[in-house]
Amino acid sequence: MATILLVFIYVFYIGLGIPDSLLGAAWPAMYEELHVPISYASMISVIISSGTVLSSLFSTKVIARLGTAKVTAISTSLTAVALLGFSCSQNFCWLCICAIPLGIGAGSIDTALNNYVALYYNAMQVNFLHCFYGIGVTVSPYLMSRALSESMNWKGGYRTVFYLQLTIAALSILSLPLWKKIKERRQEEAIQVLPLHEMIRRKKIWASCGVFAGISALESTCLIWGSTYLSEAIGLSADKAAAKVTFYFAGMTIGRLLSGLLSIRFSDWKIIGMGQAVILAALLVLLTTNDVTFAAEGLFLIGLGNGPIFPSMTHLTPILYKKETSQSIIGIEMAFSNLSIMLTPVLFGFVSNKAGVSAFPVFLIVMFVLLLGCTAALKIGDAGKQKRIV
Repeated sequence: MATILLVFIYVFYIGLGIPDSLLGAAWPAMYEELHVPISYASMISVIISSGTVLSSLFSTKVIARLGTAKVTAISTSLTAVALLGFSCSQNFCWLCICAIPLGIGAGSIDTALNNYVALYYNAMQVNFLHCFYGIGVTVSPYLMSRALSESMNWKGGYRTVFYLQLTIAALSILSLPLWKKIKERRQEEAIQVLPLHEMIRRKKIWASCGVFAGISALESTCLIWGSTYLSEAIGLSADKAAAKVTFYFAGMTIGRLLSGLLSIRFSDWKIIGMGQAVILAALLVLLTTNDVTFAAEGLFLIGLGNGPIFPSMTHLTPILYKKETSQSIIGIEMAFSNLSIMLTPVLFGFVSNKAGVSAFPVFLIVMFVLLLGCTAALKIGDAGKQKRIV
């Protein structure tokens, strides 16, 4: 029965990924029809990310009161309603309004499912969970591109994705009795809500949040600025540069699949170390060559190395801290992750204005040093014993 629930959770995590890459795929058609500047996409993105950050920070209290199952059903339904709103939008202001429930729903389900799988399943299953996120972020741009190519407009694309998300939301509601049966059979940990002011006073929690911020900084910079780097610094045409960025997604998904299999023999810390070694090799490749093939391989390797670190750190959280406090810890970790996703591309935008887009590899190295330093601080603090200290 627990295996059946895990399958449902995998499907729900596809629903988490579906909205994340949809706006970028649809925006070239959207901004012209709405008569707004192309840069307005960042405003919608910031609203979504802000909702996700706030939702992650305050999700623990909601999850403690309603439970993971109900929060999952409500959050998935909320994102479905938001996608329906996008498909009916007549102006930019309405898009901004619909972005609010989209961000709130995404933050809650991300925090709830990450903690639940980390608590009650093994490292391999946590890695596979994040592989299904990769399916979600891959499927939705494909559906949007089909809608645009078949003479449907972007609203038709959003409506198609809404039906998919609505199906997932319906499954989350239908699965509620299954969650209840498993809870009756399994002695689940009571959730202890840690106040935010208490968590931010603890150095170890800052190190954990720094790791997630570093992971997300590498990912968001590659996804937002990777094609611009390939176009402006390497010399690819815009369409080919955009296609090459998918190498990162491919590397991320393959990396999580491989790390799931490797977790049978290796600990989370070893998998994190292997991932960081791959990232270092990738950054050296980007730093030392302007060749198109090597640049694409560098993006692939960054995804390959960075992809497993997020699920491995998530699985470690209940081990590094007490199980009853892990929901609070994962909540603040997800908040820092989303904050990094929101702010890091903006930071590189300022850097590129001063130093040019060719500073892309150097900027990634700085973010990698942040990731490496926080990982080292966290591991040293744990003293290699993975003690629960909270």
